[in-house]
Amino acid sequence: MNWNKRLLKTPVLGDITKKIVSIKASREAHSIADHFTQFLQPQIATSEELRSEVFKIRHNVYCEELAFEDIREDGEEKDEFDEQSIFSLIKHKPSNTFTSCVRLVKSGGPDQLLPIEKYCMSSITNANLSPERFNRAEIAEISRLAVKSDFRRRQADKFKGSGTGVISETSYSETELRCFPFIAIGLYMAAATMGMNTGIRHVYVMMEPRLARSMKFIGITFQQLGAPVEYHGLRAPYYISPDIFMSNLSPGFKSLYQTIELDICQQLEQLG
Repeated sequence: MNWNKRLLKTPVLGDITKKIVSIKASREAHSIADHFTQFLQPQIATSEELRSEVFKIRHNVYCEELAFEDIREDGEEKDEFDEQSIFSLIKHKPSNTFTSCVRLVKSGGPDQLLPIEKYCMSSITNANLSPERFNRAEIAEISRLAVKSDFRRRQADKFKGSGTGVISETSYSETELRCFPFIAIGLYMAAATMGMNTGIRHVYVMMEPRLARSMKFIGITFQQLGAPVEYHGLRAPYYISPDIFMSNLSPGFKSLYQTIELDICQQLEQLG
């Protein structure tokens, strides 16, 4: 086992090490925000052409790479929840190429279940935060986050799970710190903006526990609602609200969030 990982697993010392590196990550986020603006741009899928880009990226990751879904003849991965969703992509400005996507599934009423309600409701053991307890117009689910393999060429990204945003846990060295998947973080921030600016107050996601730990590392703190279950790999149900999101986000990464929020909000205004 790598010595950095052994150190992280050591009580007290592990917590201190994680805190130190988290602080460093926060400090670097200010420059990352500038870098993000220069090279990357969040884009709401406001047209059929952009929605097609979303489905193609999902097909690349979920069908071709991970084999979670069957290969489709048209090269686009779609499902029944897309009609009740809004989508965001992140574009690489220099190449004018879309790198990744995420969707926010909303509910217009009791007949429009979230994916987590239809397929994983039994995994939610925290009844107080069950989606059944809240106004249907105020709940949503983040799902189908996908990052194209073309934008995961670094050594730190070459492991199973990186396509859905997971950070490798082999170490938390200075080198890996600079290899954080900021595209995936940007997607979660884009989804958060879409939700908070369209009346969403309660957000759910089925994710790998190590992805939840990755997000917590920079201050995006999801609350686990139940034990992990087998669902396209080992995943657990998580919850987050706008208040939890904003109160735990580290100062440096708030700078990155504000950059993404400004761009997304301008697009939402154009969308009406």
